[in-house]
Amino acid sequence: MGKNRTLYLTDYCLTPHVNIPNAGILCEESKIIGIGGVSAFSREEPNLKVVDMTSCYALPGLIDSHIHGGGRFDTELAADPEQKLENLSSYLASRGVTTFLPTLVAMPRKEMVRATAALAEKIQAPMPGAAPCGIHLEGPFINPLKAGSQRREACCPVVDFNFLDELLEAGGGRIKLMTFAPELNHADKLIEKLLDNGIIPSMGHSAANAEETLRAIDSGARRCSHLYNSLPPLHHRRSSITDVLLTHDEVSVEIILDGAHIDPRIVDITARVKPADKVIGVSNSIEFTPGQSNGYYEKDGKIFTAEGILAGTAHSLDESWMHLRTYSHLPVNRAAACFTCNPAKDLGLITRGELSPGKRADITFFDSKTNQVAMTISHGAIVYKAEAK
Repeated sequence: MGKNRTLYLTDYCLTPHVNIPNAGILCEESKIIGIGGVSAFSREEPNLKVVDMTSCYALPGLIDSHIHGGGRFDTELAADPEQKLENLSSYLASRGVTTFLPTLVAMPRKEMVRATAALAEKIQAPMPGAAPCGIHLEGPFINPLKAGSQRREACCPVVDFNFLDELLEAGGGRIKLMTFAPELNHADKLIEKLLDNGIIPSMGHSAANAEETLRAIDSGARRCSHLYNSLPPLHHRRSSITDVLLTHDEVSVEIILDGAHIDPRIVDITARVKPADKVIGVSNSIEFTPGQSNGYYEKDGKIFTAEGILAGTAHSLDESWMHLRTYSHLPVNRAAACFTCNPAKDLGLITRGELSPGKRADITFFDSKTNQVAMTISHGAIVYKAEAK
């Protein structure tokens, strides 16, 4: 008896390292077991299911490592039993995302511990779409002068490691990333403790000078949260954390590609300066419903806090993928890497981010004409399929 396998036929496939035209992707249950030109595959195998997506192209499932909400889910309200992470999971699947890190901003101590515990519990449940792979805490150890749209009063100095211990306990080993400001006293000890607990320290919401930034890098920090945003502006006579992170080859940098947080020319400069595997596209998306009062308002397509500060975006990674192709000089495969293998490598997700034998069957199909998401495969299962038009 033949094995139950599925062969997906597609216009072309970005693995993302190479572009395979007229491609076939053979999957068995949750894994990819073969990929190549369609002529290399036999369609006579018993029980073989053939799915014709030849009007589409395929990428590895998109990975969003910095997202605060969407689809009627808000991470800040995670402790509310009415808030369903499944809603965000389904929404992300419809946008081609198969893996994500729900991200929590700085909050008052008890609220943040409670929200972290709630997220840690919610991400363990089976999801109908995109799969959460951990939690990203964007604070609380950040500079209040660079809080951005976060609450200044919730930002903390690195003097109370009991707070960190409470967050670690609440997270139950599921905190994957923590954004911190390297200029804060004892930041080196914070980095050490995060690394000891398997958490990636990510520099951000900071006014650090070059020396403070280099000290953090020497201590083991190798990532930056949303480069340029909530950091000092580039200055031609004064070095700061921003230019150090831009030019330091060992540091991965997140970039928000909604066209509002970073000017397209700055996106292109970043893509030209950073090594190809160190640029990570993120959405920084928030839950925003026009006409509902949740502390935000929209103007000219941008979302602001009540105080007029540019907040997160309502854009998603499928739109960001299109923007990066437009904004930068990057070849299409390297642009695709910014949403797939680059974040997978940075997060240590060794089975995701690539279309190759042995990898997890996370696949996103885009319509070749419209670049809209046509179908999303997560862990071998179809979790979204666009309606036929």
